Amino acid sequence: MEIMLTLSDIQSTREKIAPYIVRTPMKRSRTLSDELGANVHIKMELFQKTGSFKPRGAFAQMLALNEEQRARGVVAWSGGNFAQGVAYAAFILEVDALIVMPETTPQNYLDATRGYGATIELAKDITAASARMEELAAQGRAKLHPYDNPDMMAGAGSLGLEILEDLPGATDILVSIGGGGLIGGVITAVKALKPDVRIWGVETLGAETMSESLKAGKVIPYVPSSLARTLSAPYVSAEALTLCQQHMHDLILVSDAEAFRAQRFLLERLKQLTELAASCTWAAAQKVKDQFTPDSTVCLVLCGGNVSFEDLVNYGKLFDKG
Repeated sequence: MEIMLTLSDIQSTREKIAPYIVRTPMKRSRTLSDELGANVHIKMELFQKTGSFKPRGAFAQMLALNEEQRARGVVAWSGGNFAQGVAYAAFILEVDALIVMPETTPQNYLDATRGYGATIELAKDITAASARMEELAAQGRAKLHPYDNPDMMAGAGSLGLEILEDLPGATDILVSIGGGGLIGGVITAVKALKPDVRIWGVETLGAETMSESLKAGKVIPYVPSSLARTLSAPYVSAEALTLCQQHMHDLILVSDAEAFRAQRFLLERLKQLTELAASCTWAAAQKVKDQFTPDSTVCLVLCGGNVSFEDLVNYGKLFDKG
């Protein structure tokens, strides 16, 4: 398909959302650099408002609505992080928000979303939540999408601009993929400014939505089963698929167990609690360690840190046997 998103879109969106979001820090990690044999920096997007990159796109979409649309309220579906992003943006901009979430959503996500004043409706699973959002949008609410929307992708792309400003010597960027909004925005921003930077996509097994669509050469439906809930998308953005086909260096698959071991390492050594959707980038970097040299400057995007204590306990029981 024709690519609609441009660098100019991302730059103008960044200006609009700047008053509402955090410009998250870039940190060099000696520990990760020593482990990987390269110069490793971390984009600390888990320090963003609500604990993930999602407010960038939530504000971008909400600010693009006119007064009449905002007055009717917004509706969205989410497995967790986008729900909080929308709820927070709606609270700040004084917009009524209704969010459809799967019945299996952890309580910490539900509590945080309701804490910002949003109303939650539960659906059987991600696919059912997406379908229910369409029904509610048909009744008059403005629809906000967690990834398949140009404003959402432009908001996410603002993160790519920050990476190049803070790490102009970057040679490699590792970005996790759910529905493709984040990597689509990052690819657009980075490749327009520094086309030689290698951008690696990362998925967990059981959340291979982009991998399967790449194999098929088109967007296909997918039923996620990974523990990395925030990577669990029922389909990918068609524009993100095209961007990945044209500009992504490679896509790395890691298991939930590998993502958990990376999560534990980042917590114990860097004192940073990430969700599996973020820690998977460190697991992926280790799998392609031979692709880096001491001259490589690698950026890991830690896109979120929303994880419950119960999940951590369960991960330990699953993966620490023996």
